[in-house]
Amino acid sequence: MSSYLIAESGSTKTDWCLLKKGKKPVHFKTGGINPYLQTKDDILNILTNELDWNSKKDIPDVVSYYGAGAASKLKQEEVAAVLKQYFGVKKVNVNSDMLAASRGLCGDKKGIVCILGTGSNSCYYNGKQIKEQTASLGFIAGDEGSGNHMGKRVLQYYAYNTFDTELRMVFEQLFGNSVPVILNKLYHEPFPNRYLATFVQLLSQNREHFMVQNIVEDCLNDFFHHHILKYRQSWKLPLYFTGSIAYEFKDVIINLCSQYELEIGKIEKSPLDGLLKYYKGKLS
Repeated sequence: MSSYLIAESGSTKTDWCLLKKGKKPVHFKTGGINPYLQTKDDILNILTNELDWNSKKDIPDVVSYYGAGAASKLKQEEVAAVLKQYFGVKKVNVNSDMLAASRGLCGDKKGIVCILGTGSNSCYYNGKQIKEQTASLGFIAGDEGSGNHMGKRVLQYYAYNTFDTELRMVFEQLFGNSVPVILNKLYHEPFPNRYLATFVQLLSQNREHFMVQNIVEDCLNDFFHHHILKYRQSWKLPLYFTGSIAYEFKDVIINLCSQYELEIGKIEKSPLDGLLKYYKGKLS
């Protein structure tokens, strides 16, 4: 193939890159795509309104899409139908964001791969494919260690008067002091997972406060306990992390790995660079 359009999507943002033989990669960005939270029309509207795309000039041979919520065959088919309609191509491959992280971070090496962004997920990757994966229950029942998990804890600490005066003031400066207004946004507006993740701003800006340290450590330790430690391979193979939360709190992740005597592979904000290397080798 002489050209690929590659998409790496989470629930908050999507990175797009057009790869052509002998030319520099062209990058684009749109909002996040998740077929569990958006209809086909919603996804099509994002592409139409946010993607700076020349549909006549930049027609790829293949669209390779990796995204949150795209692990099942049904959701892969839904996303593929929209991409075929918008880009006018016949060959569209849709895979999970876990496979993007695995290929982008591990390449052809084995490892335990973890995504910690707005949501969270993990798997055992054997260097070619995902061989084992713990259940992902989404932002309502799972997503341990993610942005929305930490954001939920921040909101609880504020609403339940657990925060001290200092952090209560910080919260109100950032997000207001009306719990009913916050609850209305959470339960009656789109993308509650993204909204919860915005509360992580308080954690990022107040890293030295002991309550912030407790929230971050507890949430990440939940991820280790419920996911990483369930893989028997985690004691033998390196751990790879990607996502905004993993990158922001990588020092905490490194400390937890040391406590559990686990080996760190890489911690990167995005797997896209590694994913592009993977596809550059396929250009002909």
